[in-house]
Amino acid sequence: MENIIDVQNLKKEFKSYSSRQGLKGAFRDLFTRNYTIKTAVDDISFSIKRGEMVGYIGENGAGKSTSIKMLTGILTPTHGKIVVNGMNPHKEREKFVKTIGVVFGQRSQLWWDIAVQESFRLLKKIYNVPDQQYEEHMKDVIETLDIGPLLDKPVRKLSLGQRMRCELAAALIHNPPLLFLDEPTIGLDVLVKLKIREFLKRINEKYGTTILLTTHDLSDIEALCERVVMLDEGKIIYDGPLKELRENWAEGKQIQFQFSEKASLEELQNLTKDHLVVWEQGESDLIWVASVDSDETVISGVIGKVTAVKKIADLKILEISTEEIIRNIYVEGAVRHG
Repeated sequence: MENIIDVQNLKKEFKSYSSRQGLKGAFRDLFTRNYTIKTAVDDISFSIKRGEMVGYIGENGAGKSTSIKMLTGILTPTHGKIVVNGMNPHKEREKFVKTIGVVFGQRSQLWWDIAVQESFRLLKKIYNVPDQQYEEHMKDVIETLDIGPLLDKPVRKLSLGQRMRCELAAALIHNPPLLFLDEPTIGLDVLVKLKIREFLKRINEKYGTTILLTTHDLSDIEALCERVVMLDEGKIIYDGPLKELRENWAEGKQIQFQFSEKASLEELQNLTKDHLVVWEQGESDLIWVASVDSDETVISGVIGKVTAVKKIADLKILEISTEEIIRNIYVEGAVRHG
């Protein structure tokens, strides 16, 4: 399968100037400037195959947005090579932008004061989409995203969830083979998130649309992506299957006990002193969570010790969440590859 994105040794540096103090300092600044160089993206290489859905994750300042801006042609790399849809995004910008769709959760591509459908028509003309292709494709998009009742409304009168669904539709008017999504579900309620996720799965299956998803909401990644690329301080620290990340880093399980009577931390620690257990109180003093090793003998031992003494209303064995796994990776500062 061919690569739709190919990145080699990509680097982006920003030069920032600092002013000297006082009149004498200002005068010296006229002739020589003090500046520092900050490396936002530091020699990264990766490729994405056509039809993949990839999660692009990292903490704030890790280099995600900077690299997305280079991939979409907004920023020019300091060093390295980018080929997206067979083109150089910066040098062939006009031709290139017709082959991608972009949704930035914090920015709008719709015109604020006109009806949504008028924005769609303007974008149709910008992308030179034939009438028949537009009607067929957008009918499906509008129906699936359930935005029919919103088409006559000005964008400024839409809620955040309504606007994001319309933004997504706008990015797909020309049915691009590649879609960049930067925080597309930020601030949205659960039902809208589910609708957007289902829609993204559908266009990936129906049209083979390649999706690169940047988000802080790891439930989006878990629902949509089999592969993740993780950045830290401008470098890629993990590139591989989400499943493998979980298997290699999900050390331990959590046992959630719901007791029929109140329990204390001291009491629970005494009951499980023969095992390495970390106890945390849940939503009430009837619910306690024990973090333990994945070893079945340990899990059985902890459950046996607690249930022998305490009355249990409910019991669940939980996997460590992806969010917690990634937090652990950042804390430890390196990734252990399988």
